[in-house]
Parts: sequence; structure tokens; C-alpha cells
Amino acid sequence: MSSTAVEHAHGDERLLQLVTFKIGEEEFGVDILAVQEIIRLMQITMVPRAPEFIVGVINLRGKVIPVVDMRRRFGLPEVERDNHTRIVVMELGQKIVGFLVDAVSEVLRIPADTVEPAPPVVSGIGAEYLKGVGKLDDRLLILLDLDNLLADTDLNGVV
Repeated sequence: MSSTAVEHAHGDERLLQLVTFKIGEEEFGVDILAVQEIIRLMQITMVPRAPEFIVGVINLRGKVIPVVDMRRRFGLPEVERDNHTRIVVMELGQKIVGFLVDAVSEVLRIPADTVEPAPPVVSGIGAEYLKGVGKLDDRLLILLDLDNLLADTDLNGVV
């Protein structure tokens, strides 16, 4: 686990701070420190010959940012975008990337010891994109490995 989002709470219990969002029926979490902001859906400009899961670019306060459709990235069918659809703007290394998600759920703090390594395949999503699975009281939370999510993608041709 990345120690960047780990807090020291009462005693020695480590807490992970996560931003959670939905893609289809699954709930995902990412390190809160990677998230710059969460914005409503805005005009996305298509970019010719971009990878199939990159829907285009947005202009966010003068910065051109590529937008990854998480449904396409995970091979899920497309759905109508609605007023819950959000773009989660994250920093990956030196790049700023927007991730199109069905809805943003909440900011959570979960004990690090409730996270287990990802099984080989979770809901058809390759394990290489997963950091682990957090067990919450009534649900499971899939923790994404942002570094691997776009490791095989050259964003230089997009922006």
C-alpha cells in the first residue's frame, strides 16, 4: 500500500483515505492524494487516433487534460451519461488525467488491515489494475492501481 494516504489514528491502526466512485455496479477507491478535483461532466473534445478508451480532452482552466472512459477501459458496455456522471481529475506521475465515472460516492477512511490482495480476476477487470480489495461492513471496495491503469498508454500523442 502507498504510505502517502496512510494516517496514524488511535494507537497503531493505519487508515487509508480514499475517494470512492461507481463504474457499473462496482465500487472503486483511489488514494485521495492522487485526486485533484471532481468535476461535473463538461464538453469533451474527441482526439483522432487516440486509444479507444480515451474519449477525448477537456479544457480545465486553460489546461488540456485527456479523459479516460473507465467503462471502456474495463470493457464494460457504455451507458447514457446522466447528472451523476463525473470526471475525477487525478495526477499520475507528471500527468494530469480525467477519469469518467458513473458516480462519485464518498471519501472514506478504512483500516489498512481490511484490504486484501486482489484475486486474479475481479468482475472481468484485470488484476494488474488492482491494488487490493477493501472489506467494508456491507460491501467490497476495489482499490485501483493508478500507475498500472495507464502504464501501457502513451498520452503524449493525446495532449
